[in-house]
Amino acid sequence: MNQADKTVDLHLHSTCSDGLMTPEEVVMLAAERGVAAIALADHDNVDGIDAALAAGERLGVEVISGVELSVIWEDLQDVHLLGYGFDHHHPRLTASLAEFRDFRAGRNERIVERVNDRLVEQGRTPISFERVWQLAGGTFGRPHIARALLEAGHVKTMEEAFKNYLVSCNIQKRFFPVVEAIDLIHDAGGVAVLAHPPYIPGGRETFRRILDDLQPKGLDGVEVYNGGAGVEETFWYLTETRRRGLLVTGGSDDHGNGDSGQDAAGARLGSLNVPYDCLEELRRKLESAGCTCR
Repeated sequence: MNQADKTVDLHLHSTCSDGLMTPEEVVMLAAERGVAAIALADHDNVDGIDAALAAGERLGVEVISGVELSVIWEDLQDVHLLGYGFDHHHPRLTASLAEFRDFRAGRNERIVERVNDRLVEQGRTPISFERVWQLAGGTFGRPHIARALLEAGHVKTMEEAFKNYLVSCNIQKRFFPVVEAIDLIHDAGGVAVLAHPPYIPGGRETFRRILDDLQPKGLDGVEVYNGGAGVEETFWYLTETRRRGLLVTGGSDDHGNGDSGQDAAGARLGSLNVPYDCLEELRRKLESAGCTCR
């Protein structure tokens, strides 16, 4: 394939966070759809990267390390920061994510308890915490609790599970301070990229303020190509990002069912036709810092 025709998808999720496909299945789907390179970017989790790398070797798909960190900037919670090309076995990174994961596990247990209290109030049978773990295959989030509710017949759709149970039974998440997250990614040898800017509250003015603040603190790029932006909006983000000399990346944020994980229609793996040049540019940035893109 001519390099000009090659595409990448640098934002994909697996069962290691809240995706519905295993890391191997994600790579298989990328191969089926002719995507040249991908990054598995699970939420606050790097456990699937080794499996994705191995599958990529077998199937001829380039795989680079990725992660999507849940961060807080000023008073905006749950802004997302993508890391790429880092050492996913780096001691500080793995220790920080393990601590984060332990907190999340406790949070999820408490959410299940709240959901079960609600079910008992309604005269319904509680769901099993063990079953939720089985459905998730390890690290799980609220979508896996929703699947357990669906399986038990308490709801007819995932959307109904969130509306009737998971929104009201939610417990506040924990977030990385954004500068700490940037430093964590850099310390592991990677680059830090602001994820899906259209989903950040406050629109373009807030986006500019974030870049004004974070670029001097080490932000490397912006996920310009994403499922939340139309053609005109993508062009605006591209122009603003290029003007500042930041990296341009892109990815579908596919969770395995075409859902971006946001409150809007998501994109499917490979559907955005993100140019291969984005990966080339990312690699040049890593090489200039003395890192190897894996």
